[in-house]
Amino acid sequence: MTKQDRSARTRQKLIEAAAIVFDRRGYEATTLSDIAGAAGTTKGAIYFHFRNKDDLAQIILAEQQQTEENALRPQPVKLQELVDSGLVFAERLRTEPLVRASVRLSLDQQATGIDRGGVFRAWREANLAILEEARERDELRCHVDLLATAELFVGTFAGLQHMSQLLSEYDDLPERVTVLLQALMPSIAVPPVLGVLDMCAQRGARLIAAAKPVGDREPVADGEPVADGEPAVDEEPVVADEPAAAQG
Repeated sequence: MTKQDRSARTRQKLIEAAAIVFDRRGYEATTLSDIAGAAGTTKGAIYFHFRNKDDLAQIILAEQQQTEENALRPQPVKLQELVDSGLVFAERLRTEPLVRASVRLSLDQQATGIDRGGVFRAWREANLAILEEARERDELRCHVDLLATAELFVGTFAGLQHMSQLLSEYDDLPERVTVLLQALMPSIAVPPVLGVLDMCAQRGARLIAAAKPVGDREPVADGEPVADGEPAVDEEPVVADEPAAAQG
């Protein structure tokens, strides 16, 4: 493994460790020492890759906008893409710590040092773009307010995911999103389009699985996954810890 590979590996390990700690403890209660401990490395390594705790949190927030791209494909019916965005996101929340942490941060009122509204604006704009094209294709009822519908979907999803997190640790989120879609879509889609939409709760998982390269799919085998043999210690140049006043 080259020095660049080790550096990229360490950086990703720190992001994943930060996501786990943010998700468990929230932004304000999380310290850089917590993150370093979870990653099995040093605060010096954190400062080598990131400026501060805010920098790490902003990168994790961006996961909401980046992780869906591979699983979401253009569809013959444009409204199916709106359905798919919700179901894929629900499945990722159920299974991926980075995405869970990004949502926890976006709803954390104590996370004042980061732009928590950016993810909501980005999802609203993505939904609005889908709805605009759906209108051009005559998929929508004539009364539909595009911006209001785009924001309704984002806001309702945010509430549902919070409820699901409290009641089932996200296990039932795909089913809850299906209920939302089944209530929303008849009010905006023309009947021929509504009749062909796939709003099955398992669709998100199927889309994610189909997007994975064959070599990246989890092997079906007995026992625990084999470790990769890489050391848990940090391999970056040692950087002195910041003064206590600058630590997160």
